[in-house]
Amino acid sequence: MNSFSIQTQFWIMAISILVFIIAIVAVILAYKAGKKHGFLDAQLSENERMEHARKDAVGRSRAVISGQISEQIAPWLPNFPVNPSDARFIGKPVDFVSFCGADEGFVQEIVFIEVKSGRSALSTVERSVRDTIVEGRVRWVEYRIE
Repeated sequence: MNSFSIQTQFWIMAISILVFIIAIVAVILAYKAGKKHGFLDAQLSENERMEHARKDAVGRSRAVISGQISEQIAPWLPNFPVNPSDARFIGKPVDFVSFCGADEGFVQEIVFIEVKSGRSALSTVERSVRDTIVEGRVRWVEYRIE
């Protein structure tokens, strides 16, 4: 019985070691597979983020270009508030300054015009220009170079 018990113990120990080795190999393989899968997911996520960023950039670029074109042709569109020949494009911080009546030889009014399209809003600087004009903080300066 003693020899049977030693032989049984040997096989139990051998099987235990084999199971332990198989478990370690399985853990290592699972770790490597998980790492590879995580890398592929990260790669896919990065590609998706890049694609989204590209689409967003193209959309914004189109909106900017569309706005710039609208600004340039605005004086010739219906309901423009002044005579197009009196309007001068500035671009920043306002789009146009119109010297109303200049075409006839006598300026009666100066109008600052900001062209907007879609849902665009005034920028902080544009709002401050509007407020400055509305509050009458405007002056004339003659600068002479001698």
